[in-house]
Amino acid sequence: MSTARIDARFAALKTEGRAGFVTYVMAGDPTRAEALEILRGLPAAGADIIELGFPFSDPMAEGPPIQRAALRGLKAGLTLKGTLDLVREFRTGDADTPLILMGYLNPIETHGYDAFARDAAEAGVDGVIVVDCPPEEAGPLTDALDASQLSLIRLATPTSDDARLKVISERTSGFVYYVSVAGVTGVKEAQAVSVAPAVERVRLASGLPVAVGFGVRTPERAAEIARVADAVVVGSALVDEVAAALDANEPAAPRVLARVRSLADAVRGARTKETV
Repeated sequence: MSTARIDARFAALKTEGRAGFVTYVMAGDPTRAEALEILRGLPAAGADIIELGFPFSDPMAEGPPIQRAALRGLKAGLTLKGTLDLVREFRTGDADTPLILMGYLNPIETHGYDAFARDAAEAGVDGVIVVDCPPEEAGPLTDALDASQLSLIRLATPTSDDARLKVISERTSGFVYYVSVAGVTGVKEAQAVSVAPAVERVRLASGLPVAVGFGVRTPERAAEIARVADAVVVGSALVDEVAAALDANEPAAPRVLARVRSLADAVRGARTKETV
């Protein structure tokens, strides 16, 4: 696998002495054109790494906001192939920002593991998070990703004990995504007091940076998590801005990118403020 862009970004973050900010958005949400505008605007707004969801009809780990975003993406006609086309267009203007696809196994199986890995690498994807593919069943997919030099980024959760973390860490690269709360996205809030020791356990088990997501919606919460994690992931709060823009009959990109700037500022300043 190749983690060049991801590794370079975390190395730069370490040099800067701060956590990274990871933004999750859904391909095609609310339209293909607006999704591309949002995607292109994320790095300048403060995103260090981008997670791009590919729409799927049954996103079992997601709460209502991202479920609705997936439906909007499907309505806009964004298949997995369409998502990869979106990545290609993004890469024409950005060669440096790590971009991770996040989604579910069914569309990848339909595409074919080898074909998916080749097409994703050619489009400019750096890694993949497949929510419903446990390590015990990931061998063929991991082989295909390795052959195309793509990272498989796994999820760890509050219920992952030391034995499970050892399994999760095998053939994982780039970083580990720590799911900070039990349940689906966008429902509960992450708590730094419980996240901190969990992050350290995952770091020790994997030897990789740890990005914390699920349950981070506000600048205050993002700053708290940024003090104990290597990166902070925000998704539901951003797709909520898309929904709010639709309700107000406004363009989505300005609202989403304004929210990204607010959260990014909190993440970037978190450790500085802690030491003042």
